Order: sequence, then C-alpha cells, then structure tokens
Amino acid sequence: QPTTIGKRICLWIHDLLLDLEEVTHRRKLLRARGVKGTTGTQASFLELFAGDHAKVRRLDELVAHKLGFHTSYEITGQTYTRKVDSQVVAALAGVSESTHKAGNDLRLAAAWGELEEPFETEQVGSSAMPYKRNPMRAERMGGLARFVMGLAATAGQTAAVQWMERTLDDSAPRRLVLPQAFLATDAQLVIYANIAGGLVVLPGGVRRNLDAHLPFLASERILMAATKAGGDRQTLHEALRTHSHAATGRIREGHDNDLVARLAADPLFAGIDLAAAMETKGLAGRAAEQVLEFVNGAVQVALATCPARAPESLLKV
Repeated sequence: QPTTIGKRICLWIHDLLLDLEEVTHRRKLLRARGVKGTTGTQASFLELFAGDHAKVRRLDELVAHKLGFHTSYEITGQTYTRKVDSQVVAALAGVSESTHKAGNDLRLAAAWGELEEPFETEQVGSSAMPYKRNPMRAERMGGLARFVMGLAATAGQTAAVQWMERTLDDSAPRRLVLPQAFLATDAQLVIYANIAGGLVVLPGGVRRNLDAHLPFLASERILMAATKAGGDRQTLHEALRTHSHAATGRIREGHDNDLVARLAADPLFAGIDLAAAMETKGLAGRAAEQVLEFVNGAVQVALATCPARAPESLLKV
C-alpha cells in the first residue's frame, strides 16, 4: 500500500522525538562524582573533619551543587561508573540511528525522483561528472552517524573492562570517545536542519512512480471486490499472484505493466470495476489525517516543552 511523503517524514520526526525523550532522561540522571577520595571511601575527608560524617556528606553536596549538579552519586570507586558514559554515548548513538535512517530514506527517494535535498546554485556534484546531483548532505550525515554508533561500542567496552578500579585503558579512549561523539552528533544535526530547511518534494516523480505501480497497489482492493462478489478468496489470490508475477516479468523486459489487461481478460474477475479499483483516492488510508494529528499533537508538545534551541549554524557545501 502507498503512503505519503508527509507520513514518511513524520516517521523521521517520531524517531527524533524518541531521541529527545532519551536525551532529556539522561540529562536528568547525570550527577557529580562529588568528593569521594581516591577510591571512593571518603577516608581523607572523614579524617579532615575529625570523623564527622555529616560534614563529609555536606561537603559532597556543596561541591556537587557548585559544579551545577543537583546531587552526586551515592557510591563510586576511583571514578563514577563508566556505565554512565556508555549510557550517554548510547543516547547520542540513538540520535545517529535516526539521522542515518532519515538520510537513507532521502537517498532512496532521491534515486526514485521523489525528493531532493537542497542544492546550491553553483554546487558541484562531481569533478568528473558535471550532471551529478548526489544527496551529499544525507551521505555525509550517514557517515558521521556510523562513526558515532561505532563509538557507542567503545564506550561500552570501557565500562566493561574497568577491573576493580580505573586504569589508563579507561582514560585514553574516554578522552577521544566523549568529545568526538558530541561533536559528530552536533554536526549531524546541523546537516539535518539544513536538509529539513530546504527539502524539495517532486510531485511529478511521485505521480510517475505511483502510476507505474498502481495496478499492483490496487490488487488488494480487487481481491476484496471479487471476494464480495462471491468468488473463492484463495482461488482469486492465486490468480492475482500469477498475473502479477507475469506482469512483473514483462516490466523487467522493458514492456508496460499489463496487469489490468490480464485481469480484465480473466473470467474470475468478470464484473469487477477495475477502473474504480485503480482510483488513487483512499489508497493511502489515514496518512494525511495521521500527519495532521501527529504534527498538531506530539510535535507541538515537544516544541513547547523542549529546552531553548541552539543558535543556528552555517553549513558550507
């Protein structure tokens, strides 16, 4: 069954809303390590305050607040558990999954002639092939996304191999993974915003592709109509399958789709209004209504409740 470009884009947005929830959740859970001492026992601070546990706890609380956290982790070793880092990078990898998915969809739709990302007036797609209009933004976004998703595995391995306390095989990758994950995710979102701000829908391409596949898309309608008219569903289904495969074979040989003509000549489908079944109205179900409900509902709620937006970034192609 066909869907609409708007519904497809809403699926991208839905992924981003899930990412927003996860990132917001992770931010709320972040705490300071606090003043825990070299192995997390707070022994030196307890000695400093002459055995006053309340003062040690109060110092821990004050330092956490000074650092901008609402509290500190109750239990730590030499470091806070690196599982926290792994969870943070996993959230960024989740964002990357969403950008990669949207970018891949865009690249496929561009190949089908249904969508185009923004294209600058003097943009060069290839130094050797002047005609090229590759979706280079989506391609670049996908490359950065795969990089961040790979970093998530490294963060998880760092958490797993901490042994009793941290060693330098903790700090070495950590100094690379955390900044690179944030920077690469930010770069993806800059590209994504640029694409979204200038995305081009090509109705002619959508219409061409719909017309080419319409006989197949209408087959469910035809099956239901013939069944309602008294035909045996299994027999009708087998006939549709056979005719569809034959029509597909002709298309692959460069001929037009003759599925409708085949059905019109088949006595099993006599009396069925094939022209009515081929009407595009209603084929996409509630797609248009779903888009409006989603945008006016969940999307507006997210826009109203999410933190202040980052300043606009300039993307040079």
